[in-house]
Amino acid sequence: MPSSSNPRNYYKYDVFVSFRGDDTRDNFTSHLYSGQSRQNIQTFIDDQLNRGDEISESIAYAIESPAISVIIFSEGYPFSRWCLHELVKILKYKKEYAHIVIPGFYRGDPSEVRSQTGSFGNSFSKLEERFNENSEKLQSWRNATKEAASFMAFILPESELIKEVVNQILKRLAEVLLCDKENQLVGRESRVEIIESLLAAESKDVYILGIWGVGSIGKTTIARAN
Repeated sequence: MPSSSNPRNYYKYDVFVSFRGDDTRDNFTSHLYSGQSRQNIQTFIDDQLNRGDEISESIAYAIESPAISVIIFSEGYPFSRWCLHELVKILKYKKEYAHIVIPGFYRGDPSEVRSQTGSFGNSFSKLEERFNENSEKLQSWRNATKEAASFMAFILPESELIKEVVNQILKRLAEVLLCDKENQLVGRESRVEIIESLLAAESKDVYILGIWGVGSIGKTTIARAN
């Protein structure tokens, strides 16, 4: 069951976009970003960070923080292990937090992505040549790609696709906002009272209070409520 404790009220971004820069950064992704910006949709696009073998903590947070991830599948998407790391993380948050995933296919056939054949499959084959010693990770990437490609997606000419994706994002963000208003953090008031008592607000002394705990239990929500 997806967790309801992810503090959506305090997202820094509305949308995370996963894409392969060599394929789409200077065309589709930049146009999509502009379209979202015109609608005041706060979008995180990973185009300036250093990329390593594993997904960084900042990117993991950037994926978890928004309510929506947009995946732009292009021919070379599976050739980027970084994109595949992002994809696995996105699907993890979908299961845990009911994270919304919107896939789009840039100049590609969705059936080739799902079956990993054609030009998309060729990119995966090239990736396997580089990572053939890590069959478990390769299989997790293949499974994630098949799963994401099976979601309802947009397959339209580029100009229409951007418009439809932006409209869908606006619609889903409105649903998330409504849901958040109806499902506030249970027990927040009592926890806020405890923290306020510890802070000794009537005292002239200065107090520093740390809130510690496992991820996604409402620490940020409670802290900001104070």
